Amino acid sequence: MSDDSNLIERFLEMLVAETGASQHTLSAYRTDLEQASMIAGGRLSSADRETLKNLPAHWRKLQNSTVARKSSSLRRFFGFLVEEGFRESDPSDALPKPALVRSLPKTLSHAEIALLFELIAEGLGREPVKSSVVRLSAILELLYGSGLRASELVGLQRSSITSDKPYLIIKGKGGKERLVPISQQARAAVHRWNEHVDPKEKWLFPSRTGHISRIRLFQIIREHAVKAGINPAKISPHVLRHAFATHLLEGGADLRALQTLLGHSDISTTQIYTHIDSARLVELVNKRHPLSQVNLAR
Repeated sequence: MSDDSNLIERFLEMLVAETGASQHTLSAYRTDLEQASMIAGGRLSSADRETLKNLPAHWRKLQNSTVARKSSSLRRFFGFLVEEGFRESDPSDALPKPALVRSLPKTLSHAEIALLFELIAEGLGREPVKSSVVRLSAILELLYGSGLRASELVGLQRSSITSDKPYLIIKGKGGKERLVPISQQARAAVHRWNEHVDPKEKWLFPSRTGHISRIRLFQIIREHAVKAGINPAKISPHVLRHAFATHLLEGGADLRALQTLLGHSDISTTQIYTHIDSARLVELVNKRHPLSQVNLAR
């Protein structure tokens, strides 16, 4: 095994041990580093600034977001090499830092959220109540009511939520734990669903092989959107998380509190929601201000 191959493997092992990186994340890092190593003739780990300056020539046809990701992968790799004593200096300041235009996340209006829950209320009011409706009620209450990630929701154990505890401890990205408040309504929905789950089951939302997958969760949410008359292309578990954050901010939530609730390690990630709120305010002025009704081109 070459030095590059050996050090890349050690770097990936570090990511797993220290951050709990997913297989998808590891695969992306591996691809970026192995491609850079090939360009550097198998001597990436010992490359100098001049060598790194040649890399962008091979990235010319790539989008800014891809170049930014590759540069980030290499910076983290060289930081690891210096920290572990495999080299003395970090040449990664020679890598490009392309400007990125961060797109606003999709979200749902209050009216669209109301449609989702109204349909569930109708289903819960019928006799007999379908088990799928009870499960969907618990899912939506947790996704929109607490802002859980899809991976966090499907991995919930039955013992995670109890009627006497208004919160749960979630282990999110990188194995970091955070406290998530659970509303009384959500706890009631989960309690109803628990009555439909075999007490021997470990998972809150079980499947034949363990717990339901993120793909199945995605399908469940979109099927419900269609029944509620909402374009299924507009909705996903992550969109419900965005709606949770956006509507809290509109209601006056503090940005730091929102950062904690969402489990963002960096406040800059949370600040994207201020742009959503700003966009709403601009639209409000353009539509409602008296001058918007006046034709000034006379």
